[in-house]
Amino acid sequence: MASLSELVAAPFSGWDGSAAAAREMQKHLATQVRLEDDYPPLRVIAGVDVGFEEGGTITRAAAVLLDADSLEPLAESVARIPTSMPYVPGLLSFRELPALLSALAGLPREPDLIFVDGHGIAHPRGLGIAAHLGVVSGLPTIGVAKKILTGSHAELPQQRGARAPLLDRRGSAIGWVLRSKDAVRPLIVSPGNRVSLDSAVALTMACVRRHRLPEPTRLADRLASRRDARRDQASLF
Repeated sequence: MASLSELVAAPFSGWDGSAAAAREMQKHLATQVRLEDDYPPLRVIAGVDVGFEEGGTITRAAAVLLDADSLEPLAESVARIPTSMPYVPGLLSFRELPALLSALAGLPREPDLIFVDGHGIAHPRGLGIAAHLGVVSGLPTIGVAKKILTGSHAELPQQRGARAPLLDRRGSAIGWVLRSKDAVRPLIVSPGNRVSLDSAVALTMACVRRHRLPEPTRLADRLASRRDARRDQASLF
């Protein structure tokens, strides 16, 4: 498997740049997703998210490294690159992955698990950005999204920790709808790679503290959303 720095140079080997070819690549890569627990003892974990600057012409990706036990931030990395693809529903990873890989490569060490602000396998072709990142990097990943892209679920109780399976058209589970705090809008949690369905939701809930979002993606979201260059001088610590 290529290293993160190698993937930065060529994240989409063999892609001709078209939406049709991207969808075919998603179908192929989705067959390589592993949904069994195969992550190491968790010492450091990461959260990643993407924002846009200058009217969408610049993609800004953020990666935050955290201690897996205390969830204290240890390091952060921001990558800003020209946006190379317009927004196309279902093809988010082809727009955002190059910047995400650059941000991850800027961390001082490789995380044992990555939480991605986006979908894992809860995607029409089974390859959301968390799954795409997991397959090409070989790293364990979990997708934590704020809204459903595909699938349906039963009514969810209002209390913290309530969850319901997210089901595709065939009735197969592709993730979870998770109420991370009492009476807040639920999160959509799905494994990306090397994590099982049950572990994806358990690990996500274990990272929830006082906020709706789990700490890894919450901190990455804060960093990715900083548009003011003066704020870039101040870290999350």
